[in-house]
Amino acid sequence: MKFTKMHGIGNDYVYVNCFEEYVENPAELALEMSKYHYGVGSDGLIMICPSEVADFEMKMYNSDGSESEMCGNGTRCVGKYVYDRGLTDKTTVSLMTGAGLKILQLKVVNGKVAAVKVDMGAPELRPELIPVDLPGEMVMGHRLTAGSQTYEIHCVSMGNPHCIVFVKDPDQVDVEQVGRMLENHPIFPKRANIEFVQVVNRNHLRMRVWERGSGETLACGTGACASLVAAVLTGKADRQVTMDLLGGSLELDWSFEDGHVYQEGPAKFVFDGEWIGEK
Repeated sequence: MKFTKMHGIGNDYVYVNCFEEYVENPAELALEMSKYHYGVGSDGLIMICPSEVADFEMKMYNSDGSESEMCGNGTRCVGKYVYDRGLTDKTTVSLMTGAGLKILQLKVVNGKVAAVKVDMGAPELRPELIPVDLPGEMVMGHRLTAGSQTYEIHCVSMGNPHCIVFVKDPDQVDVEQVGRMLENHPIFPKRANIEFVQVVNRNHLRMRVWERGSGETLACGTGACASLVAAVLTGKADRQVTMDLLGGSLELDWSFEDGHVYQEGPAKFVFDGEWIGEK
């Protein structure tokens, strides 16, 4: 099976062109290919598939084999793949995901996609639809005890569940310990992605992320968007910000006009390969 390794600011996935390849057991394949030292090494598997309602469909699996609804960095890489590999000549591409239809604006330089702007849709704030088992119309500033500590959490869905914690310095957080604990807290029936966010100023945020099913990653596009929403709603930031992550930066905009969150950033090829598997 042929595959391609790509990354969006360090959030790396194995991509399979399902117009040409067939994946019998994607959960098992994601688990095997994602292993560092033993497989390709990645945050998961993304399959680029035909769609009856959009130009393409993206199906994604985390490195632990669990299926996920959406990946902002992954959508940008899909946009680059389908244009650069000649699957489309459009610079506006519709992509069906587990979180619904997304629209990609491809920025082409010298015949190749250099960056992609993604309409991530409107954030979901209703607890039952994030989902998070807490009362009220939204979860902003809820004090949650986990282990021996209490955290002020803010919950947003960008098609997948996010829990944002504002901190003075993300580099001083034990992301693995706290992230794992919060990800698996009983209030999250589908687990959650955990973001630790520093407000540098009203137009500049920094973030580290513990991704559900993958652990700490270098970037998370949906998490960046969810963190912007939480920062705006708590009065910490304006609607247009630069978000710095371990793997690079994203430009984010929570639009007044349509209420959608837009993220823009690069997408990079790493290499092509062929997966033989065990014989």
